[in-house]
Amino acid sequence: MTHAFANERRLILLLCVLGAIHTFIFSAAFPFFNNVDEHSHFDLVTKYVGWHFPAGMQPVTSVSTNYFVLYDSPEFISPAGPKAPKPSWTRSTDEIARVPDPQSAWWPDRNYESSQPPLYYLLAGAWWDVGKACGQHGGHLLYWLRFLNVGFMAALVWVGYRAAAMIFPANAFLRIGVPAWLAFFPQPAFYCVQNDMLSPLCFGALLILLVKFWRAKIPSPGLAAATGLLLGATFLVKLTNLPELAVAALVLLAKIAQLARGGKFRESIRTVLLLALCGGLPMIAWMAWCRHSFGDCLGTEEKIAYLGWTHKPFAQWWHHPIFTFNGAWTFLSLLLATFWQGEFWWHGESLGLPATNAFYTVTSLVFVGLAVRAQFSKRLAALPAQRQALWLCFWSCVAAVVFLGFNSIIYDFHDCIYPSRALPYFWGGRLMLGALIPFLMLYLCGIDYLLQGVRQRWVRPAILIGMILFMCISEIVTDWTVFSSQFNWFHM
Repeated sequence: MTHAFANERRLILLLCVLGAIHTFIFSAAFPFFNNVDEHSHFDLVTKYVGWHFPAGMQPVTSVSTNYFVLYDSPEFISPAGPKAPKPSWTRSTDEIARVPDPQSAWWPDRNYESSQPPLYYLLAGAWWDVGKACGQHGGHLLYWLRFLNVGFMAALVWVGYRAAAMIFPANAFLRIGVPAWLAFFPQPAFYCVQNDMLSPLCFGALLILLVKFWRAKIPSPGLAAATGLLLGATFLVKLTNLPELAVAALVLLAKIAQLARGGKFRESIRTVLLLALCGGLPMIAWMAWCRHSFGDCLGTEEKIAYLGWTHKPFAQWWHHPIFTFNGAWTFLSLLLATFWQGEFWWHGESLGLPATNAFYTVTSLVFVGLAVRAQFSKRLAALPAQRQALWLCFWSCVAAVVFLGFNSIIYDFHDCIYPSRALPYFWGGRLMLGALIPFLMLYLCGIDYLLQGVRQRWVRPAILIGMILFMCISEIVTDWTVFSSQFNWFHM
């Protein structure tokens, strides 16, 4: 048993390394700055380097603009031409001044992401300083900033394993499957400068503590403090983590109510106070800053006004196409497709392959549905703790989808490109990446349930390896053209 456990730990460490290598290669292959707001996120990092918390929607810094001029690639937006453009960093200063950059029309004049919570940007700013201290500069310093995600990915794979091993201690397919899928998950948001990478890491770690908190007879003060700090950290990564945090809060309140009904509330009051303080203070502090600097507690109204959105009257919500079958399917299929393959463009066209999108969308719905079906089967009747954890995973995913659907119906997007009046949905899958580990647990649980009658031991590993190969090959085929870009790290 000890030998098998040691072998499993070595396998997980190998997956951490493979996930880091996977992230490194694709982060290096994509040039700067992509079409998913990387300009704005990078500008925020340059502000936080000096511990400058933006007070309002401030102009883009001159430091950022200089990097845009030198390293911005037209390949994300501009159509393909007969002659590849020449990277600006290879031109002389006079040549750069004479030839206007057509990409400058896409550069933000003010940073509409200024009210984003600060945790990622503080970490990235510190990493930027480390890179400069190590002698990195110019384009290599830019990629150094991206390569911060390499460490985050290794940590994410480990967290995924710890979560799966805690919930499925006797199921090797699920214990190994979750970290293996994380290591090769084909989400391009993991390859750029933006805060989406931290969402699954923080909520994945929080998921572990939530399950421990729920299972404890009386949660210890240390567990309560750690759970509270991770609640605060998840909030301080990205506001789209709010639905997962709402589910977490309901779990914690249910546990506190359970303690009160059992007559144990008095002896656990220290635990409850620590949980509230460690979780609540970071959230309250940031909301107070937003209220002071942006005019509302979440800092969103100034961004909404800048983008030209307006709030719809309540009576108009119900005319939204999401309440039709076609509209609901459009929203859900786009959301699931981009949850797997991202929102990157290349020469103005989506990088996601339609057939691959269809595969991911259909299998997501089928396998998550089977995972829900499994909760009512006799097979899991003797495992209430496991069933409770899986329901937590399910409702975390549902809350994320409902949150994006709700935000889709309450605004009129006017002339905005995304979301738009023609496609009025928050369909970007990266916005629900906080639920990535819960989603993969459900997805793999659905596959496991489908194979419940198969006794051959080699079938599950073969399916796991086969689907991971499918992910890798389809991602390479999708992004192959990117590797030849003269603007990426390999050509510097």
